[in-house]
Amino acid sequence: MVVASKLGLPEDYGYVLLAGVGSVFVNFWLASKVGKARKRLDIKYPTMYSQDNMEFNCIQRSHQHYLEGNPQFLMLLFLSGLEWPKVSAGAGMVYLLSRIVYAHGYSSGDPSKRRWGMFGYPALFTLLGGTIYLACRELGFVGQ
Repeated sequence: MVVASKLGLPEDYGYVLLAGVGSVFVNFWLASKVGKARKRLDIKYPTMYSQDNMEFNCIQRSHQHYLEGNPQFLMLLFLSGLEWPKVSAGAGMVYLLSRIVYAHGYSSGDPSKRRWGMFGYPALFTLLGGTIYLACRELGFVGQ
């Protein structure tokens, strides 16, 4: 590992940090979609899901799904990035793009259209593999 920062982070780790910041912007976008849908469809707070509006429920659910997976994504991104910064940052960006596509399809009101965003799971598994490798290296199971 080439260390090139005052924090002792690997060279090119800045790309990993930018991918992590990207997740904040995706979250902002999804939250704004829910807010706009509330206004347009007259869904009052604190209602989480409507009894009779599938479109709102799909928009809300796409945001909730993102929030449910975001902590795992960020942990895997930041840890895998310690081993392979550029690969991890690229996988992170692919994953975030897939969440946008997923939300776009799901927000149509037809839940089956969310499947178009499933292309991000190989990217997530890449981050998982990088994190497992990092753990194994730290434990001495694999060579430096």
